[in-house]
Amino acid sequence: MTTFDRQALPLLDLSRFRRPGRAAFLAELRAAAHDVGFFYVVGHGVSGELARGIFAAAKEFFALPVEQRLAIENVRSPQFRGYTRTGHERTGGAPDWREQIDIGPEREPVAGSGPAWQRLIGPNQWPETLPALRETALAWQAEALRVSREVLRALAAALGQDEEYFDAWFDEEANTHLKIVRYPGRQSAEQEQGVGAHKDYGYLALLHQDEVGGLQVQASDGGWIDAAPVPGSFVVNIGEMLEIATQGYLTATRHRVVSPPAGTERFSVPFFLGPRLDAVVEPLVLPPELAAEAKGVSQDPDNPLHAAFGENALIGWLRSHPKVAQRWWSDVLADRQR
Repeated sequence: MTTFDRQALPLLDLSRFRRPGRAAFLAELRAAAHDVGFFYVVGHGVSGELARGIFAAAKEFFALPVEQRLAIENVRSPQFRGYTRTGHERTGGAPDWREQIDIGPEREPVAGSGPAWQRLIGPNQWPETLPALRETALAWQAEALRVSREVLRALAAALGQDEEYFDAWFDEEANTHLKIVRYPGRQSAEQEQGVGAHKDYGYLALLHQDEVGGLQVQASDGGWIDAAPVPGSFVVNIGEMLEIATQGYLTATRHRVVSPPAGTERFSVPFFLGPRLDAVVEPLVLPPELAAEAKGVSQDPDNPLHAAFGENALIGWLRSHPKVAQRWWSDVLADRQR
């Protein structure tokens, strides 16, 4: 990663992608995705009513009595869907100080033999006492998918490809993932891990955050940049699959969330754009001037990357939710220990 402004992430107006003379926008997007791997997006067309509505639904859910939240606890779901209690998801081997709902595409489970990752396909869990959550969350998921795919098309154009280059892997079987998250205030000054430092393994992530800060992006010198909330914007970041596809020209950047102060809570709704689970990422052919700046795919012995998306996704779920893995995936865990 090259050096960049330690005070703020780039801010881009996505509506410029569909305007005449978009070359300047594509150059700015390419630089942001290459140098930083994180940027704000405005001009996305998502209504303020829906943006407020998803936070209202989140606050209603997390205000429910704990037994009603636990009625859809994710240990009931082989697909890792549903509610996760504070401290029950792990990043970097340590518990994250957040509670959340995990939501994916509404599908029937896949029957028969096949690769283990096929078992990630299935239905969501919804609280019976809050039926409006389903409608709002799925409406938000659809809009987040629309915006994310527009960013991906713009990135394809910025990399010298046809806009539709990535579309084949993002049909009705695409493996998208939505989280609705509440970060409670920290219990002690030392307890700052809202989410531990990590990279996202899909193509793109799109974050809707409230006015309480906490997201931080790692700079090239190892320091941390605050991704301060910008009204009306989403934060977008590059995932590991795009780093693989571009041989490291695009940057999947480590990031974390610092817990809010005691007595404060933070709400966020991250959306992760993943392709079909059977997708295998193949390097695209970059223009020579861009290929010369590709840094190669980063190698982390604690986080090996797989070009097969389904395998990469399954590894992430098994590592992050050990209780779900032990209940529903014991055969896969046993095979991996042999």
